Amino acid sequence: MFNQEDKEEQEIQAIKLIDQAEELADRGKGEEAINFYEQAAQIYLDLGGYIKLDELFIRITYIILQFKNNIQATYRLKSIIRKTEELKLYEISAKLLINLGNISFKMNDWETAGESWSQASEYLHKSDPEEFLNLASILLLKAGQSYERASQTRDLGKQLIFKAVMRHNKFFELYQEEEKQGQLLIANKDFEAASKKFDEVSSYFKKSFDNLSDLLNEEEDKDTMLNAKARFIHFVAEYQTISAICLSAANKPEYNEKIKNLGMDSIELFKESISLLKDYLFPKKKEFDKEIVLRVTFDTMLLAIIQRILDIEEIKCTENLLSGIETNKTLIKTIKKSPYFKLTKEIEDAGLSDTLNNIRNVNLGHFEKIKNTLVLHFQE
Repeated sequence: MFNQEDKEEQEIQAIKLIDQAEELADRGKGEEAINFYEQAAQIYLDLGGYIKLDELFIRITYIILQFKNNIQATYRLKSIIRKTEELKLYEISAKLLINLGNISFKMNDWETAGESWSQASEYLHKSDPEEFLNLASILLLKAGQSYERASQTRDLGKQLIFKAVMRHNKFFELYQEEEKQGQLLIANKDFEAASKKFDEVSSYFKKSFDNLSDLLNEEEDKDTMLNAKARFIHFVAEYQTISAICLSAANKPEYNEKIKNLGMDSIELFKESISLLKDYLFPKKKEFDKEIVLRVTFDTMLLAIIQRILDIEEIKCTENLLSGIETNKTLIKTIKKSPYFKLTKEIEDAGLSDTLNNIRNVNLGHFEKIKNTLVLHFQE
């Protein structure tokens, strides 16, 4: 601990170092100036002067951003960020990471930009989730869009865009907990309660979909908005479908009308999601996004399942999927290779009951944990 006299001496020393740093910065000697600023920052760190630290790191960042060599700038920023992270100075780290993301994006380093903005978002959320709700959501969105530009991180980018919208609507953490509860209810064969739970979850996704324009500009982010719309429509329909399937498993006539309403609404939503994803895929001539192909065929399979449960055939699902994209032969070939497309064909040709075993053998993503319970019930 410093006594008052020592503390005053240390503060005077820090001020002298800052003055020297300012003089060097004015003379264009940025590297030397940063060294003096960092010495001053260390003094304030020892004294517990975190407010002054914030000011100093902002000044250091300003000088770094004047560097003509972007690689040198990113190196210096990363070095300082490591120090603030070790000290758990989350807000300061976030501000530095935002600048690192900006520089990296200008250098077309999509992965570093995405990583920087994503980490900045997490630090702000950890620091004060209410105060930084909008900024943390926007940073996640920017991170996702940056990751989408690199083929090896494209899927991660889509996940972060999804997370950004969910977090903006204060639903991301809640959604994960609600889904776990729904899975537990199904495992315990409390199908009525599970149906209600998944119907509630679908309503949260509906709210997130309605608020997409709060984060995304459709004119500036056409592909991102199209993809996001399809994703949220998909989740609304998917959870409604699971809700309807749970009510079917309850096997009570009084739920027939509710099952029909959920099912018919889901059919329209799946058709809309499929149409949006086809619009996204069709202009591309090769190297189709694997995740998008799986999603559009997965939605087609769920559309076939819900039609069978309702005992209707409003549309021929595989024909609907391929309609309008026939001229893109490579896309057609890619779609037909999807395991979900093959299952859809089986459901159309043989019916749902005869396809259940094959459904058990294919991965259903985050519904994998509840799939077997429901399939077993329908086979009883």
